[in-house]
Amino acid sequence: MSERSQPSRRSFLQSSTAAIAAATILPAHVLGREQSTAPSEKITLGVIGIGPRCTYDLKAMLQFPDVQCVAIADVQARRRDAGKKLVDEHYKNSDCRLYNDFRELLDRKDIDAVIVATGDRWHAAASILAAKAGKDVYSEKPCGITIEACQQLADTMHSQQRVFQAGTQRRSVPNFQKAVELVHTGKLGKLHTMHASVYIPVLDNTWLPAQKTPAKQEVDWNLWLGPAAWRPFNQKYVDGGWRGQWDFDSGARLLDWGAHTIDLCQWANQADNTMPISYEPQEKTIVCTYANGVKLIVDFLETPFGERSPQYITRLGTCPVRFIGDEGWVETGDSGELVVQPEALAKDQPPAEKRVKGLDVSVHARDFFDCIRTRGKTASNPDVMRRSHIASHAAAIAWILGRKLTFDPVSESFVNDPEANLLRSRPERHWA
Repeated sequence: MSERSQPSRRSFLQSSTAAIAAATILPAHVLGREQSTAPSEKITLGVIGIGPRCTYDLKAMLQFPDVQCVAIADVQARRRDAGKKLVDEHYKNSDCRLYNDFRELLDRKDIDAVIVATGDRWHAAASILAAKAGKDVYSEKPCGITIEACQQLADTMHSQQRVFQAGTQRRSVPNFQKAVELVHTGKLGKLHTMHASVYIPVLDNTWLPAQKTPAKQEVDWNLWLGPAAWRPFNQKYVDGGWRGQWDFDSGARLLDWGAHTIDLCQWANQADNTMPISYEPQEKTIVCTYANGVKLIVDFLETPFGERSPQYITRLGTCPVRFIGDEGWVETGDSGELVVQPEALAKDQPPAEKRVKGLDVSVHARDFFDCIRTRGKTASNPDVMRRSHIASHAAAIAWILGRKLTFDPVSESFVNDPEANLLRSRPERHWA
């Protein structure tokens, strides 16, 4: 595919007809894999970081006939090669270009958008660089490893006028939408309590034993670390063993699920422009309270896929949430099912075989690409991401310090607590 000048491509994408946009919201299984969109009309996509999660996302994105993945950047050779195999086999060519350093991918003027799916430490930094390079960004969550990173990310997306979608795809999944609708329409009465499930938080500062650093083309260890503090190489890190490590993870791992479940509670409480004002850690929960009096209870699950806290219905799958009003309640999770009281509100649920699982990114990704054409707001736009992520980080900081914290949603800072405010940011290593 030949490279085109940035202005002409941008001009085309912004002037695409409503008919094209409407056509592309059809599900992939309806559209099939026929490449009916002219190459000059396609949104060109680059990939930054292609591990297991990105592979899952990318398989959904490859089904859209108006999107063309043209390049992959990853610091690991085996992942780069696996990504190219996936893309080339889908398009039945060998056109996908590979890069060790994602900045080379960002230098390409013919790339319109990127998906950032590195480890947490890189999400904000890579997204910011992409926006400054003129790319629209779909970022896996957690989108920022600190409160400050989330602020900088949102500010950059606005200043650069880029389309941004956080990978909190449950906002686009029907059962979660239905649960929120029951709250917003008043069918549960006045909302007073919400439950958001998370992993049990961890705070691990240990180092794995040092191993011989591989050749740069095999694993670029310096670039893998990026803005995170330096430590010696160990293969387990690059295989996914970085999770739970303070230097690499977000908010004591609370944001792994909290970026989804706390985000859904923000939405249910119509609080996308604010966040809780107090955060009180308890033995197995963090109790957060909004200015309107609604309580958000962040529940620690015993294991990610095992025993549930008593207030959850086990069969509803991962990432369960519960919304409670003075006239009823609703609970839902990744199984796609809802449990509602009173039962009369549970009508019109799709049969089990037609339920959308919470991990499905198809509609959420489609929303991103449609907004690239219209320059509209995505479901998980920078402001939505900013408030829900900062609320999640504030809850994590309360847990880390082991005390109740008061938070000002306007200044996005803790009230009269210098120690807590220091944890809003981390020093970054000079990696370039």
